[in-house]
Amino acid sequence: MDGKGKIGVQMMMLKKEIREHGMYEVLKKLTEMGFHAVEVSQIATPPEVIEEMKRAQEELGMEIVALTAMIRNPFKGPNGIPMDSLEEDFDKIVADCHALGCKVVRLGMIDLSLAYSPQAMLQTCDEMEDYARRLKEHGIDLYFHAHHFEYHRWQGKPMMSHFLERTKALGFELDTHWLTRGGMTPEYVGRFKDRILIFHLKDYRIGLLPQDLKMEEFGRLFWEVEQYAEVGEGAIDMPAYIRAGLDSGSRYFMIEQDECYGRTAYESLAISRDNLIGMGYGDWF
Repeated sequence: MDGKGKIGVQMMMLKKEIREHGMYEVLKKLTEMGFHAVEVSQIATPPEVIEEMKRAQEELGMEIVALTAMIRNPFKGPNGIPMDSLEEDFDKIVADCHALGCKVVRLGMIDLSLAYSPQAMLQTCDEMEDYARRLKEHGIDLYFHAHHFEYHRWQGKPMMSHFLERTKALGFELDTHWLTRGGMTPEYVGRFKDRILIFHLKDYRIGLLPQDLKMEEFGRLFWEVEQYAEVGEGAIDMPAYIRAGLDSGSRYFMIEQDECYGRTAYESLAISRDNLIGMGYGDWF
């Protein structure tokens, strides 16, 4: 993969479709759209789902790049986020990775119960490093996906810089949208050279207020004009971030969009795909 990466899909976008049609059918649809790599997140992975992913690997050539876990999952429950936790499901996570030949587990979010102070965030950073060392004993690498509050500045630098300096086994998964909202630039990505493998491509745009704006709703709507966007439909210099990611060791670039604002996930993915092809990345699919 010298000189180029592989563009895939962050499957949290497709939770609804997987519930309705099953994992294999969704992976088949993605293959038909031109995608051949995925990262699995916010999706339950009982044995039957693992088997569907294995079938997609064998029959469709789909690459399962990473599975997702949390250190501990405070969202468990009928209406929560069905993700395994390293604290409770360590052996299952290892077994699932081995069954799929998957060498990456990603932490989709910091432990939110420890995100209230820099010192507490360093505590969860140490936990992540401990789990990264444990997983390496099983041939699996652990990567941490940051949002915006990990760029909170403390002692003159973002918390992510503290995390980087404090760890050795842990890898990092950066995200164009959250880097932008955290006040970072493509140049910052270079600090993570050889510590990143998967990069999220997610755009950022400013929307407009509704025509029938009611002043009592202004406060909420004022903040909601900050939006996720299809790649190439927002304000982020995607080629600059892609170059920075590739130069720093990223080999997988996953399209992700948390909200599609009336479009289906497939429609948004198609727009992102077409825009990336237009930017010159057609041979990365």
